[in-house]
Amino acid sequence: MNYDVVVIGGGAVGCAIARELSRYQCRTALLEKEEDVCSGTSKANSAIVHAGYDAETGSKKAAFNVKGSAMMGALSKELDFAFRQNGSMVLCFSEDELPALYALHKRGNANGVLGLKLLSAEEARKLEPNLAEGVKAALYAPTGGIVCPFGMTIALAENACRNGVEFFLNTEVTYIEKEKAGYVLTTSRGRWKAAYVVNAAGVYADTLHNMVSERKLHIIPKRGEYCLFDKEAKGHVRATVFQLPGAYGKGVLVTPTVHGNLLIGPTAVEQESREQTATTAAGLNEVCKKAGRSVRQLPFGQVITSFAGLRAHEEGGDFIIGEAEDAPGFFDAAGIESPGLSCAPAIGCYLADLVARKGNFEKKRDFEAERKGIVHAAALPAEERKKLIAKRPDYGAIVCRCEEISEGEIVDAIRRPIGARSLDGIKRRVRQGMGRCQGGFCTPRAMEILARETGVSMEELCKNRGGSNLIWG
Repeated sequence: MNYDVVVIGGGAVGCAIARELSRYQCRTALLEKEEDVCSGTSKANSAIVHAGYDAETGSKKAAFNVKGSAMMGALSKELDFAFRQNGSMVLCFSEDELPALYALHKRGNANGVLGLKLLSAEEARKLEPNLAEGVKAALYAPTGGIVCPFGMTIALAENACRNGVEFFLNTEVTYIEKEKAGYVLTTSRGRWKAAYVVNAAGVYADTLHNMVSERKLHIIPKRGEYCLFDKEAKGHVRATVFQLPGAYGKGVLVTPTVHGNLLIGPTAVEQESREQTATTAAGLNEVCKKAGRSVRQLPFGQVITSFAGLRAHEEGGDFIIGEAEDAPGFFDAAGIESPGLSCAPAIGCYLADLVARKGNFEKKRDFEAERKGIVHAAALPAEERKKLIAKRPDYGAIVCRCEEISEGEIVDAIRRPIGARSLDGIKRRVRQGMGRCQGGFCTPRAMEILARETGVSMEELCKNRGGSNLIWG
C-alpha cells in the first residue's frame, strides 16, 4: 500500500500529528500495533495539562508545553472532549527548599507561563484547606489544567479519520528501510510504502529511529504507579498539587480528574521491559505515603483501582522532534514523556507543518475542524433526555449503574469512526466499567452488546489486545 505519509503510533501525539496532517492534500495512514488508539502511555498517565514552569528554559519540553497548554481550551471545545483549567500548586516543605521554589518561579516566568504567584503557607491553605501541616510555601499556576486523555486522543483520531486519514490497528511495524523515493515499512499485516514517515511510537520510538539513522537514540522506560479514588472523594483538592521536582521528576501528585475522581501518583521506576505495567505493593505504598505528605486525611479506603503506565524517557533528557539528520523524510516525535500530553497539540502542528512543507502539500478547502463526542444521556437536562430516549430507546437502558452509561452510548462507541472492538475500547470512550464496581456488574451486558454489534462470538471478545479473551473453554 502506497501513501504520502505514514504515522507510526496511535497515542496522543501520533493522533495529534495525524489530525493536523488531515488538513493537507496528502494520502495519510496511521499504523498502531494495538487493537485501538490510546493504548500505550496515553491511556495511563496523570491526565495533567502542565502550565510549563518545570522544563528547562530553552528546551523543546518547555517550548511545546507552553504552546500546547495554551491551545488546549480551544481544542477541547472544537473536538468536544473534557478539559478544565483548575490550576496547579507546587509545595515547599522547609526553609531550605525555598531557593528551589523561587528558582522554579523564575524559570516559569522565563518560559512564558502566565500568572505565576508565590504563596505563603496561609495563602496556599486558603485555596486548598486540606494541605498538610508541613507545607511552608507554594508556587501557584492558574493556567494548569486537567484533561481526559482518552477523550482527547480519541477525538483527535476521529477527526483525523473524518478528514481522510486511514487508520490500521493491530498493525505492528517490525522493520523500516530507506528507498530512493521514500521508505518501505514491513508490518505484521504486510508492507507499506511512504514518501514520508512520522515516528510517534512511544517507548519503541528509538527502535524504529535506529533502523534508519546512524544517530542512535536510547529510550529508558519508566514505570509510574497510581491509585484512583471513588467520586466520593471529589473536592478533597481543587487544584493539582505537586511537590518540588527532584531527580526523578515532579514527584507524587494529588489531583482531581475531569470526571470527579481523585488521583494520586506516580512513582518513577526505570526498567528494561517496554511492556511491563504491573503494579506492586511497594510502589502503591510509596504513592500513598508521599501523597499524604502533601494532602492530609486522604480517604484511602475509597481507592477503587490502581494502575501503572510507562514513560518514554530518552537518555538525552529532552524531546527528539523533527527530521532525522541522516534520514531525509523520516520525522521523529521521540522521548515524549511528561509533559507530553500537554504538548501533543503543539507537536502535532509543528511536525505536520514540517512534513507538509517538505512534501509541498497544499491545504484542503473542505477540512472539517469540529467533532462532536458521544452524548452522555444521564448528564442531559430532563426534557432533552426524554426527547433523546423517545428517538433512541436504547439511551434509556442503563448498563453501567456506577457511571450511568446506557446501551445507546455503548452502541455509539462501537459504531463511530475507529469504533471500539474491545471492552477497554468501550471503557475509554464512554466510561462503562470505570466506576466504583470496576465493571463487576456491567461487563457481561457490555460483552453481549459488543458481540451483537460486531458479529464476534463472546468467546472471541477481548479485554484489549489479542489473547486477552474474557471467556475460555
